[in-house]
Amino acid sequence: MTDKKDYYQRVYDIVAQIPYGKVTTYGAIAEHLGIRSGARLVGWALNKTLESGQDQELPCHRVVNRLGQLSGKAYFGGNVMEERLKQEGISFTDKDTVDIEKHFWKPE
Repeated sequence: MTDKKDYYQRVYDIVAQIPYGKVTTYGAIAEHLGIRSGARLVGWALNKTLESGQDQELPCHRVVNRLGQLSGKAYFGGNVMEERLKQEGISFTDKDTVDIEKHFWKPE
């Protein structure tokens, strides 16, 4: 595996491509990068952007867990993640759960 810094940049490059009104999962990003079990590492990479304020440049709010749940919402504070997704027209099946079947985007 490449070093962590390079891997994080590859994660950011994919997140930057997530279309408006779509979401993807930590696992889908990890699988695209060739580390199928690397969903947590993707999460750590995204947490770094939130800690540094880079999340304003990347649509990190469009990354959810495999069930469509907003597992990263605590890092945004309040309901920011949900509000951003709703502003993009993303619908929810339940509180804090995106309609993943309707809005899923697979990195290619």
